[in-house]
Amino acid sequence: MSTAAIPGAPLPVRTPGSRARGRHRRPERPEIPAGSPALVLAVPATAGPESRSVVEELLSIVRSEQSGIQTAVGYLPGEAAQGVDSDDRTVAELLAMAAEAGLPAPVLVPLVPGPHGFLTELHALAAEYGAPVTDVLGPHPLLAEAVHVRLSEAGLARADRARLFAIATAADGVVLTTVGGEEAAAAAGITGVLLAARLAVPVVPAALDVPGSVAAAVNHLKETGSQRPALAPLVIGPEADSELLATAAEETGCPSAAPLGAYPTVGQLIAATYLAALPTPSPEALAQAEAEAAEAAEGAHADHSGRGGHAAHAARTATEESAGQ
Repeated sequence: MSTAAIPGAPLPVRTPGSRARGRHRRPERPEIPAGSPALVLAVPATAGPESRSVVEELLSIVRSEQSGIQTAVGYLPGEAAQGVDSDDRTVAELLAMAAEAGLPAPVLVPLVPGPHGFLTELHALAAEYGAPVTDVLGPHPLLAEAVHVRLSEAGLARADRARLFAIATAADGVVLTTVGGEEAAAAAGITGVLLAARLAVPVVPAALDVPGSVAAAVNHLKETGSQRPALAPLVIGPEADSELLATAAEETGCPSAAPLGAYPTVGQLIAATYLAALPTPSPEALAQAEAEAAEAAEGAHADHSGRGGHAAHAARTATEESAGQ
């Protein structure tokens, strides 16, 4: 659960953020309407030290992007493991706690870049409580950026195409690996096109959890002229068994970049996905908000004018008394 939670509360409380000041401040983030549902990051894994470290860092990014969002983490049910925090909750527990407290059903954001087997179970569970489930995080240009950065960190790609120096270990072909079967691999193809445009090398998607898929993609790249193919996981982390990544690299003999993990653009996507799922305010609600804002502005103007009038009167009185003396 979010570190912003109050002990004993069903879900974390909403903490308003302060607006930035100055000429070069960032554009204002959209305000989160009062009473908006919480964001529950639905993690396709049981709670544990590794999964917790990634999701807590991602939610920290989400809160920095949009400080008014209520956040919580929901895991898959599983046996208690060593190192699991007592505050860890499953998605089902968070939905039940919100319902018992009379709170709006939270918005469930699946922590996956594409199709995944756990989505069927998540949608069925959400339907029991009337909770909305957002789309998955990909395909998206921000995911292509994250994969690019992970490749550059591994020395398998230039950080950007504007730098013309060569990297001896740079890959001349990339297999974009994901989990979720052939459906996930097909969906990853769109992000692969975006990645290929960034790298100027061929990119082929493959499914880590489909036997032979990664090897076939590597062979395809070699047959079409690639001499140094590399693996690039389109994987955030908790949704994939780490052994799948290691096995794919070992069997193909190809170097591999690291999973996306808590890369900042993943947190940005989570926040944007949640905001897009919020209901649009009705015309009546918008009119009422505008009327309240106008009334507040008018009151502030009247107060300022009143203070100005008193100040002017005091100044005139002091001038007259000085002249009389």
